[in-house]
Amino acid sequence: MKIRLFIVLLLGFSPVIASPLKNTINGLESEWAHIYYGTPKAQQALAYQQLLEKTVELAKQFPDNPDLLYWQAVIKANYAEYQSELVALDTIHEVRDLLQKVIAIDPKTMEGSAYVVLGTLYYLTPPWPIAFGDDDKANELLQTALKINPDGIDSNYFYGNYLLSEDHIEEAEKHFTKAIAAPVRPEQVYVDNELKKEAKTALETMRQHKNERSKKALSSLFMVGHD
Repeated sequence: MKIRLFIVLLLGFSPVIASPLKNTINGLESEWAHIYYGTPKAQQALAYQQLLEKTVELAKQFPDNPDLLYWQAVIKANYAEYQSELVALDTIHEVRDLLQKVIAIDPKTMEGSAYVVLGTLYYLTPPWPIAFGDDDKANELLQTALKINPDGIDSNYFYGNYLLSEDHIEEAEKHFTKAIAAPVRPEQVYVDNELKKEAKTALETMRQHKNERSKKALSSLFMVGHD
């Protein structure tokens, strides 16, 4: 899953603590992006494991920092892809709990990105009794993210993906278009541009399928007219 992070300092830290913490969080974001976009698949499992261990240790020092908790959730979610199904299910439940904690501390953390990730989990995860998947809950969470950040790349791209999974093609197209038009933030240039590429690919694929369906429909009408 494509997750991009907004780096927001927790209010209340003194400048002496805040600056090194911000740099560290920026470093985590850079490491995650390098693994997700630049590391061969065969090497990603170990890389995610090592980054997760680093993040967990850091979160112990700042247990109520929603940014670090969010990072921990995101990296866990990526690492789950390389675990066995049973272990991955436990991990995804841990990810859900971490994101819920982030939202409880500050719903606007990362400009609402915790809602984006949590909503995506709810529609990609199997439903009860296997796990907690729920399309209606996913829709609610993703719409909440849009209310917090209506013009964001994340909120629009991932809601577009959800709508596409539900066959709401026209609405999905609108949100992919909005994600592409969103400005790239100076602190997120690399990841934002990668996500924009994915939105463009999704949009182009959708339009190609629409054209193919239109051609088939016209062909069918032509054949009917000549029966």
